[in-house]
Amino acid sequence: MNGRALAGRLLPVWAVLVALLLGMVPVGLAGVNPAAAYEEILRGALADVYGFATTLVKTTPLLFAGLGIAVALRAGLVNIGAEGQIYMGGLAAAVVGLSVHGLPSVVHVPLALLAAGAAGGVWALVPALLKVGRGVSEVITTLLMNYVAIYLVSFLAGGPLMEPGAPYPYSRPLDAAAQLPVIIPATDAHAGILLALALAGFLHLIFGYTAVGFRVRMAGANPAAAAYAGVRVHATLVAAMVASGALAGLGGASEVMGLKHRLFDAFSPGYGYDAIIVAFLGAGQPLAVVATAFFFGALRSGADTMQRSLGFPSRSSSRFRGSPCCSSPPAWPCRDGSSAGRGDGRRSPRRCRPPWPQG
Repeated sequence: MNGRALAGRLLPVWAVLVALLLGMVPVGLAGVNPAAAYEEILRGALADVYGFATTLVKTTPLLFAGLGIAVALRAGLVNIGAEGQIYMGGLAAAVVGLSVHGLPSVVHVPLALLAAGAAGGVWALVPALLKVGRGVSEVITTLLMNYVAIYLVSFLAGGPLMEPGAPYPYSRPLDAAAQLPVIIPATDAHAGILLALALAGFLHLIFGYTAVGFRVRMAGANPAAAAYAGVRVHATLVAAMVASGALAGLGGASEVMGLKHRLFDAFSPGYGYDAIIVAFLGAGQPLAVVATAFFFGALRSGADTMQRSLGFPSRSSSRFRGSPCCSSPPAWPCRDGSSAGRGDGRRSPRRCRPPWPQG
């Protein structure tokens, strides 16, 4: 492995370290000792079984959505719509959990998960078709569709699906057979994390050792060469975007079926947006995305504990959790030293290679 390849693999590590350093700024401005703050974060996220369970709960939707965005990145697409796909997946899972009764869990849970994946995939299909058919940027279309999904769920949770007499927009409880089982007794940790980890391993095998993964990487790295080699580039890009949305939809299902057991208005605190940074810090590699999702989950879990224990202002806490966004690499370098995106103000005339291995 040469120096450039090693630097590319270590880029996420350096980005996390920079994020931790940047996180000291809002902590210090709030008048809190950074050392005490990080101690509280570790204690809240990992010190006991309840903190660890909370970290797993917050990691689960981040991992599902992060894997989805990583799939799109492998195909040369940037899916900014994971938040909307999370909402659509949660909505579909809730509809199945509320309307279907009398099924055993071994049937009801997979049925709700399939509905969630299908809803997320369909929500990503529209931007994919606009991309390959009209050349419309998927960044714009996926971002705009987030708001449609969020307001749709808000309308349904506060209207047709709202539990009568509820003080807040939420639905009736899901059928017990549609709820994900708890994996750590007396906590909220549920089986969604196991499914997310299994999918991460599956995607690692797909992209590393199969012809399907090679075709996706080829279509993303060099569409012209892929088409010359017989790859159906447009179909591959559409399939990758649909798979990306389906994975994010499963993240919404994990929240509704595993944690809340109802459809709540605004049930996602921005997991889809955090997942963008999770995927980029993980350099599009499924196993690395597992690590970065766990880091962000621990950060969310520990930041809540820090806020309660040290009296950390909620606004400063949000800035602290957002510090990794400032350290995420904005673009990957080209061989001639220019940038494929933001950075030096110009764009290479050819497609530049991302930092993950393409072979």
